[in-house]
Amino acid sequence: MSHPTQDLVLSAHLSPAEERFERMRKRLGWYLAPVVLVVLWFIPFPGLSVPARHLFAIVGMALTLWMTEAIPLAATALLAPSLCVLAGLGSAREVFKPFADPIIFLFMGSFMMGEAMLKHGLNRRFAFSLLAMPWVGSSPARLYAAFAGITAFISMWVSNAATTAMMLPIGLSILAELGSRQGLANYRATPFAAGLMLLTAFAASVGGLATPIGTPPNLIGIGAIERILGYKITFFQWMRLGLPVAIVLAGFLVWRFNRLCPFPTLSLTDHHQWLETERANLGRWTRGQLNVVGVFVGAVALWVLPGLIAAFDDRGSASPAYVWINAHAPESVIGLVATSVLFFLPSDSKSESFTLEWREAAGIDWGTILLFAGGMCLGELMFSTGLAHWIGSGLAALFQSHSVVGLTVLFTGVGILVSETTTNTASATMVVPIAIAVSQAAGVDPLKPALATCLGCSMGFLLPVSTGPNAMAYGTGCIPLKSMMRHGLWLDAVGWVVIVGTVLLLGPALPAKP
Repeated sequence: MSHPTQDLVLSAHLSPAEERFERMRKRLGWYLAPVVLVVLWFIPFPGLSVPARHLFAIVGMALTLWMTEAIPLAATALLAPSLCVLAGLGSAREVFKPFADPIIFLFMGSFMMGEAMLKHGLNRRFAFSLLAMPWVGSSPARLYAAFAGITAFISMWVSNAATTAMMLPIGLSILAELGSRQGLANYRATPFAAGLMLLTAFAASVGGLATPIGTPPNLIGIGAIERILGYKITFFQWMRLGLPVAIVLAGFLVWRFNRLCPFPTLSLTDHHQWLETERANLGRWTRGQLNVVGVFVGAVALWVLPGLIAAFDDRGSASPAYVWINAHAPESVIGLVATSVLFFLPSDSKSESFTLEWREAAGIDWGTILLFAGGMCLGELMFSTGLAHWIGSGLAALFQSHSVVGLTVLFTGVGILVSETTTNTASATMVVPIAIAVSQAAGVDPLKPALATCLGCSMGFLLPVSTGPNAMAYGTGCIPLKSMMRHGLWLDAVGWVVIVGTVLLLGPALPAKP
């Protein structure tokens, strides 16, 4: 049985011109990456030490490979740290230490939880149950709102790509039903088909902003802030920023697509009945579904609990309960324990099968985990060699920005721009440490610029290559490229404003040093 993501990717159709461009982009990377490595290796940049210059060359090569995708992204993430060891920038134990960072295990736990949800069909049960509600079927605008809300909510807990993969087939089913009732032979060429597919992809990326585990750049930013600044962003603190941003952007998506890509004005009563039938066909809740929901709710409660304690206890993060939970039950451990419980809980006592089997858990996106860890290796070396400070000082001098507001605006835009041409994960890995370095060089609190940069790195909506959800939605054949670019540009612009405003108003500040 093929994976839905694979089906969608295989269905992608590129024009001959686009295929030529992709081949040229990869071929360019094969030749350009070694040239970048050699040239930067030997250029004597003023104020840059030899180890920092060698790291600069390796980082330049890695960025070239990531942007051109000449080799798989995860392969680049393994190659770059290996070259750092060969260059004498640190021992293998030191350089590869981030591969065992607790955040890596939080990744594993959340990815495996997502696999359990997919295995037991919780995505379809949750989606059809909400879409079949009477208030949804009575209005085309509410259909947009319901679909955006469901997609964004699932993406808060499951990866953006997995959420898109589970929601696109449901959206295509809805479009096929509406198309048949309208007598449309090619319903995929209609504006409302493009609207629903774009809404699905964009809402999946937007929903991922709301929680630390929603998308890899969030964890990258949290990890960089904790390692470099010594400040821990709690689950609750992140949601205090990310959730308002996600809600506002999801609302903007609903408004925009309902206005520019409206559904047919016919009554959706029959459509509602079809959804009710689909929901009824799901049958009763299975034991496996109940197991996953119970473990999932428990994990979320424990993730949120420290933040709630800090918010309602006058002592804040100095509360004994807060300190104890953070010391004994950090987010990564909770994720691993919750996932491990799924291996113990039987889903069918007769066949002796369990809620999660290792063959399913082993199918998680290990490439993203390797990409994340490899990027963390380079990020740490950028600081230990002084490269990050050198880059930060140069950018601070170039843009003459010496305030929290100016740097927050600047690096949110940089994060958005870089994410248009490379993965959000790679963007956050590189840009967040630089934002911190620039802020420190300018003598301002780096926390808000770093948080805004991290959120901005999830805003790439302009092109199919900008994000996995964009690529999968484009592969359905419903979205003209110019339509994605037009709507994506508007969402990038609105996201820039919303992120900057939210972080400046609600973002925390580093506590004053005694």
